Amino acid sequence: MRLEQLQAFLAIAQTGSFQQAARKCGVTQSTISRQIQALEADVGLELFHRTGQAKLTLAGDRLLPRARKICQEWQFATEELTDLREGKQPELCIAAIHSLCAYYLPPVLQKFCHDYPDVQLRVTSLGSDRALKVLKDGLVDLAIVMNNRFLTTAKEMVVEVLYDEPIEVLTAANHPLAQYERIPWSELIRYPQVVFKDGYGMQRLIQDKFDRMEATLQAALEVNTLDAFRGVVRQGKLIALLPHSALIEALQDPTLAVRPLTSNSNGSAPDVSSLTRRVVMVTTNDRLQIPPIKHFWQLVRENIPPQFDSVQRSAS
Repeated sequence: MRLEQLQAFLAIAQTGSFQQAARKCGVTQSTISRQIQALEADVGLELFHRTGQAKLTLAGDRLLPRARKICQEWQFATEELTDLREGKQPELCIAAIHSLCAYYLPPVLQKFCHDYPDVQLRVTSLGSDRALKVLKDGLVDLAIVMNNRFLTTAKEMVVEVLYDEPIEVLTAANHPLAQYERIPWSELIRYPQVVFKDGYGMQRLIQDKFDRMEATLQAALEVNTLDAFRGVVRQGKLIALLPHSALIEALQDPTLAVRPLTSNSNGSAPDVSSLTRRVVMVTTNDRLQIPPIKHFWQLVRENIPPQFDSVQRSAS
Protein backbone atom coordinates (compact mmCIF):
# COMPACT_ATOMS: atom_id res chain seq x y z
CA MET A 1 0.00 0.00 0.00
CA ARG A 2 1.46 3.31 -1.15
CA LEU A 3 0.51 6.87 -0.26
CA GLU A 4 -0.24 7.83 -3.87
CA GLN A 5 -2.64 4.87 -4.08
CA LEU A 6 -4.59 6.18 -1.10
CA GLN A 7 -4.57 9.68 -2.59
CA ALA A 8 -5.95 8.30 -5.85
CA PHE A 9 -8.60 6.37 -3.88
CA LEU A 10 -9.69 9.56 -2.07
CA ALA A 11 -9.79 11.55 -5.31
CA ILE A 12 -12.10 8.99 -6.93
CA ALA A 13 -14.30 8.82 -3.83
CA GLN A 14 -14.60 12.62 -3.87
CA THR A 15 -15.23 13.12 -7.60
CA GLY A 16 -17.06 9.86 -8.35
CA SER A 17 -15.01 9.49 -11.53
CA PHE A 18 -11.69 7.93 -12.50
CA GLN A 19 -11.28 10.56 -15.22
CA GLN A 20 -11.91 13.54 -12.92
CA ALA A 21 -9.70 11.98 -10.23
CA ALA A 22 -6.87 11.74 -12.77
CA ARG A 23 -7.20 15.46 -13.57
CA LYS A 24 -7.31 16.27 -9.85
CA CYS A 25 -4.11 14.27 -9.20
CA GLY A 26 -2.36 15.52 -12.33
CA VAL A 27 -1.84 12.07 -13.83
CA THR A 28 -3.36 9.99 -16.64
CA GLN A 29 -6.53 7.98 -16.19
CA SER A 30 -4.59 4.79 -16.84
CA THR A 31 -2.22 5.67 -13.98
CA ILE A 32 -5.16 6.14 -11.63
CA SER A 33 -6.61 2.82 -12.74
CA ARG A 34 -3.32 1.00 -12.11
CA GLN A 35 -2.99 2.58 -8.65
CA ILE A 36 -6.48 1.44 -7.65
CA GLN A 37 -5.93 -2.03 -9.07
CA ALA A 38 -2.71 -2.34 -7.05
CA LEU A 39 -4.48 -1.09 -3.91
CA GLU A 40 -7.33 -3.57 -4.40
CA ALA A 41 -4.77 -6.35 -4.88
CA ASP A 42 -3.13 -5.36 -1.57
CA VAL A 43 -6.37 -5.40 0.42
CA GLY A 44 -7.87 -8.35 -1.46
CA LEU A 45 -11.21 -6.62 -2.07
CA GLU A 46 -12.77 -4.37 -4.69
CA LEU A 47 -13.11 -0.77 -3.54
CA PHE A 48 -15.36 0.64 -6.31
CA HIS A 49 -18.34 -0.55 -8.30
CA ARG A 50 -17.34 -0.10 -11.95
CA THR A 51 -20.60 1.41 -13.22
CA GLY A 52 -21.33 4.71 -14.91
CA GLN A 53 -20.20 6.42 -11.72
CA ALA A 54 -17.47 5.05 -9.46
CA LYS A 55 -19.28 4.19 -6.25
CA LEU A 56 -17.65 2.81 -3.12
CA THR A 57 -18.13 -0.84 -2.29
CA LEU A 58 -18.58 -1.93 1.32
CA ALA A 59 -14.80 -2.38 1.57
CA GLY A 60 -14.21 1.06 0.04
CA ASP A 61 -16.63 2.63 2.48
CA ARG A 62 -14.72 1.06 5.40
CA LEU A 63 -11.39 2.21 4.02
CA LEU A 64 -12.47 5.80 3.33
CA PRO A 65 -12.15 7.33 6.86
CA ARG A 66 -8.86 5.49 7.46
CA ALA A 67 -7.44 6.71 4.16
CA ARG A 68 -8.47 10.27 4.96
CA LYS A 69 -6.73 10.08 8.33
CA ILE A 70 -3.53 8.61 6.87
CA CYS A 71 -3.30 11.25 4.12
CA GLN A 72 -4.13 14.05 6.55
CA GLU A 73 -1.40 12.91 8.94
CA TRP A 74 1.05 12.77 6.08
CA GLN A 75 0.10 16.33 5.09
CA PHE A 76 0.62 17.53 8.67
CA ALA A 77 3.98 15.76 8.81
CA THR A 78 5.24 17.28 5.55
CA GLU A 79 4.10 20.75 6.65
CA GLU A 80 5.94 20.40 9.96
CA LEU A 81 9.11 19.20 8.24
CA THR A 82 8.91 22.05 5.74
CA ASP A 83 8.55 24.53 8.60
CA LEU A 84 11.52 22.91 10.35
CA ARG A 85 13.65 23.15 7.22
CA GLU A 86 12.70 26.81 6.79
CA GLY A 87 13.38 27.65 10.42
CA LYS A 88 9.75 28.01 11.49
CA GLN A 89 10.12 26.19 14.81
CA PRO A 90 8.25 27.27 17.96
CA GLU A 91 11.19 27.20 20.35
CA LEU A 92 14.95 26.77 20.74
CA CYS A 93 16.19 25.06 23.91
CA ILE A 94 19.70 25.70 25.24
CA ALA A 95 21.52 24.15 28.21
CA ALA A 96 24.57 26.01 29.50
CA ILE A 97 26.88 26.05 32.50
CA HIS A 98 26.14 28.58 35.24
CA SER A 99 29.02 30.99 34.64
CA LEU A 100 28.23 31.31 30.93
CA CYS A 101 24.56 32.03 31.65
CA ALA A 102 25.51 34.74 34.11
CA TYR A 103 28.07 36.70 32.10
CA TYR A 104 28.89 35.71 28.53
CA LEU A 105 25.61 34.40 27.11
CA PRO A 106 23.11 37.30 27.67
CA PRO A 107 24.34 39.42 24.69
CA VAL A 108 24.01 36.38 22.43
CA LEU A 109 20.48 35.71 23.69
CA GLN A 110 19.48 39.31 23.01
CA LYS A 111 20.80 39.20 19.45
CA PHE A 112 19.08 35.90 18.73
CA CYS A 113 15.72 37.18 20.02
CA HIS A 114 16.08 40.21 17.75
CA ASP A 115 16.87 38.04 14.72
CA TYR A 116 14.23 35.35 15.43
CA PRO A 117 11.39 37.09 17.31
CA ASP A 118 8.95 34.25 16.59
CA VAL A 119 11.14 31.55 18.18
CA GLN A 120 10.70 31.09 21.93
CA LEU A 121 14.19 30.86 23.43
CA ARG A 122 14.47 28.62 26.51
CA VAL A 123 17.74 28.54 28.47
CA THR A 124 18.44 26.14 31.32
CA SER A 125 21.46 26.44 33.61
CA LEU A 126 22.90 22.97 34.25
CA GLY A 127 26.13 21.23 35.13
CA SER A 128 28.12 20.00 32.14
CA ASP A 129 27.40 16.27 32.47
CA ARG A 130 23.68 16.86 32.97
CA ALA A 131 23.53 19.30 30.03
CA LEU A 132 25.16 16.76 27.71
CA LYS A 133 22.73 14.07 28.87
CA VAL A 134 19.63 16.15 28.12
CA LEU A 135 21.14 17.01 24.72
CA LYS A 136 21.63 13.30 24.01
CA ASP A 137 18.04 12.62 25.12
CA GLY A 138 16.73 15.28 22.73
CA LEU A 139 15.42 17.60 25.44
CA VAL A 140 17.57 20.53 24.31
CA ASP A 141 18.93 21.59 20.93
CA LEU A 142 22.36 22.79 21.96
CA ALA A 143 24.64 22.68 25.02
CA ILE A 144 27.51 24.94 26.10
CA VAL A 145 29.54 23.06 28.66
CA MET A 146 32.90 22.12 30.06
CA ASN A 147 34.28 19.50 27.71
CA ASN A 148 33.82 15.84 28.59
CA ARG A 149 35.33 13.76 25.80
CA PHE A 150 33.55 10.65 27.06
CA LEU A 151 30.16 12.29 26.36
CA THR A 152 30.96 14.16 23.13
CA THR A 153 32.62 11.54 20.93
CA ALA A 154 29.48 10.05 19.34
CA LYS A 155 29.45 10.32 15.54
CA GLU A 156 26.36 12.50 15.48
CA MET A 157 27.89 15.10 17.83
CA VAL A 158 29.36 18.37 16.54
CA VAL A 159 31.77 20.01 18.99
CA GLU A 160 33.10 23.56 18.75
CA VAL A 161 35.89 24.57 21.13
CA LEU A 162 35.10 28.05 22.46
CA TYR A 163 37.87 28.83 24.91
CA ASP A 164 40.20 27.61 27.63
CA GLU A 165 40.06 29.57 30.87
CA PRO A 166 42.25 29.52 33.98
CA ILE A 167 41.14 28.05 37.28
CA GLU A 168 41.71 30.46 40.16
CA VAL A 169 41.32 30.48 43.94
CA LEU A 170 38.47 32.21 45.75
CA THR A 171 39.07 33.05 49.41
CA ALA A 172 37.77 35.46 52.01
CA ALA A 173 39.67 38.75 52.03
CA ASN A 174 41.14 37.93 55.45
CA HIS A 175 42.04 34.31 54.66
CA PRO A 176 45.76 33.37 55.07
CA LEU A 177 46.00 32.47 51.38
CA ALA A 178 44.88 35.98 50.38
CA GLN A 179 48.36 37.28 51.29
CA TYR A 180 49.84 35.55 48.23
CA GLU A 181 49.90 37.21 44.81
CA ARG A 182 49.95 33.70 43.33
CA ILE A 183 49.01 30.81 45.58
CA PRO A 184 51.35 27.77 45.63
CA TRP A 185 49.70 24.38 45.39
CA SER A 186 51.75 23.25 48.36
CA GLU A 187 49.86 25.80 50.46
CA LEU A 188 46.45 25.41 48.84
CA ILE A 189 46.12 21.68 49.56
CA ARG A 190 46.29 22.35 53.30
CA TYR A 191 42.86 24.05 53.38
CA PRO A 192 39.33 22.62 53.20
CA GLN A 193 37.29 23.52 50.13
CA VAL A 194 33.75 24.11 49.01
CA VAL A 195 33.24 22.23 45.72
CA PHE A 196 30.62 21.62 43.07
CA LYS A 197 28.29 18.68 43.54
CA ASP A 198 28.99 15.34 41.91
CA GLY A 199 28.15 15.34 38.22
CA TYR A 200 29.65 18.77 37.57
CA GLY A 201 32.70 18.93 35.32
CA MET A 202 34.56 21.24 37.70
CA GLN A 203 34.26 18.75 40.55
CA ARG A 204 35.79 16.05 38.36
CA LEU A 205 38.56 18.37 37.10
CA ILE A 206 39.67 19.38 40.59
CA GLN A 207 39.54 15.83 41.93
CA ASP A 208 41.65 14.58 39.01
CA LYS A 209 44.31 17.21 39.70
CA PHE A 210 44.50 16.29 43.37
CA ASP A 211 44.73 12.60 42.48
CA ARG A 212 47.65 13.27 40.14
CA MET A 213 49.41 15.17 42.91
CA GLU A 214 48.67 12.30 45.30
CA ALA A 215 47.06 14.86 47.59
CA THR A 216 43.80 14.68 49.51
CA LEU A 217 41.04 17.05 48.42
CA GLN A 218 39.40 18.23 51.65
CA ALA A 219 35.87 18.68 50.25
CA ALA A 220 34.05 20.10 53.24
CA LEU A 221 30.89 21.24 51.46
CA GLU A 222 29.16 20.76 48.10
CA VAL A 223 27.06 23.48 46.44
CA ASN A 224 25.88 24.16 42.89
CA THR A 225 25.39 27.93 42.49
CA LEU A 226 27.89 30.78 42.26
CA ASP A 227 26.00 32.74 44.93
CA ALA A 228 26.43 29.81 47.31
CA PHE A 229 30.17 29.64 46.63
CA ARG A 230 30.61 33.34 47.41
CA GLY A 231 28.42 33.19 50.48
CA VAL A 232 30.20 30.20 52.00
CA VAL A 233 33.73 31.40 51.21
CA ARG A 234 32.93 34.85 52.59
CA GLN A 235 32.61 33.27 56.05
CA GLY A 236 36.39 32.90 56.08
CA LYS A 237 37.22 29.21 56.60
CA LEU A 238 36.70 27.51 53.24
CA ILE A 239 38.27 28.21 49.86
CA ALA A 240 37.15 27.30 46.35
CA LEU A 241 38.80 26.54 43.01
CA LEU A 242 36.67 28.09 40.27
CA PRO A 243 37.03 29.08 36.60
CA HIS A 244 37.70 32.73 35.86
CA SER A 245 34.23 33.31 34.40
CA ALA A 246 32.67 32.26 37.72
CA LEU A 247 34.73 34.84 39.62
CA ILE A 248 33.85 38.07 37.82
CA GLU A 249 31.38 39.20 40.48
CA ALA A 250 33.77 38.18 43.27
CA LEU A 251 36.41 40.51 41.84
CA GLN A 252 34.15 43.44 42.74
CA ASP A 253 33.51 42.25 46.31
CA PRO A 254 35.89 43.70 48.96
CA THR A 255 35.08 40.83 51.33
CA LEU A 256 36.49 38.29 48.87
CA ALA A 257 39.86 37.72 47.21
CA VAL A 258 40.68 36.03 43.91
CA ARG A 259 44.18 34.73 43.34
CA PRO A 260 45.84 32.82 40.48
CA LEU A 261 47.73 29.59 41.06
CA THR A 262 51.43 28.89 40.76
CA SER A 263 53.56 25.77 40.92
CA ASN A 264 55.06 24.36 44.10
CA SER A 265 58.27 26.12 44.99
CA ASN A 266 59.80 23.22 46.88
CA GLY A 267 59.57 20.70 44.04
CA SER A 268 57.65 18.20 46.19
CA ALA A 269 54.91 17.72 43.62
CA PRO A 270 54.54 17.98 39.85
CA ASP A 271 54.19 21.38 38.25
CA VAL A 272 50.42 21.77 37.95
CA SER A 273 50.32 25.53 37.68
CA SER A 274 48.55 25.40 34.32
CA LEU A 275 45.09 24.38 35.49
CA THR A 276 42.42 25.28 32.97
CA ARG A 277 39.05 24.10 31.78
CA ARG A 278 37.91 23.90 28.17
CA VAL A 279 34.47 25.21 27.29
CA VAL A 280 32.80 23.77 24.20
CA MET A 281 29.54 24.14 22.30
CA VAL A 282 27.83 20.88 21.32
CA THR A 283 24.89 19.90 19.15
CA THR A 284 24.11 17.15 16.63
CA ASN A 285 24.65 17.11 12.87
CA ASP A 286 20.94 17.07 12.08
CA ARG A 287 20.14 19.98 14.41
CA LEU A 288 22.87 22.12 12.91
CA GLN A 289 20.97 22.03 9.59
CA ILE A 290 18.01 23.89 11.14
CA PRO A 291 18.27 27.67 10.50
CA PRO A 292 17.57 29.01 14.04
CA ILE A 293 19.99 26.51 15.63
CA LYS A 294 22.62 27.24 13.00
CA HIS A 295 22.17 30.97 13.58
CA PHE A 296 22.50 30.63 17.36
CA TRP A 297 25.62 28.51 16.84
CA GLN A 298 27.13 31.23 14.65
CA LEU A 299 26.25 33.97 17.16
CA VAL A 300 28.06 32.10 19.90
CA ARG A 301 31.11 31.60 17.68
CA GLU A 302 31.21 35.33 16.90
CA ASN A 303 30.70 36.60 20.47
CA ILE A 304 32.31 33.95 22.67
CA PRO A 305 35.10 33.47 23.78
CA PRO A 306 35.52 36.62 25.85
CA GLN A 307 38.85 38.34 26.29
CA PHE A 308 39.86 37.37 29.79
CA ASP A 309 42.36 40.20 30.22
CA SER A 310 39.76 42.84 29.39
CA VAL A 311 37.18 41.12 31.60
CA GLN A 312 39.67 41.15 34.42
CA ARG A 313 40.38 44.87 33.96
CA SER A 314 36.73 45.86 33.71
CA ALA A 315 35.88 43.88 36.83
CA SER A 316 38.77 45.29 38.86
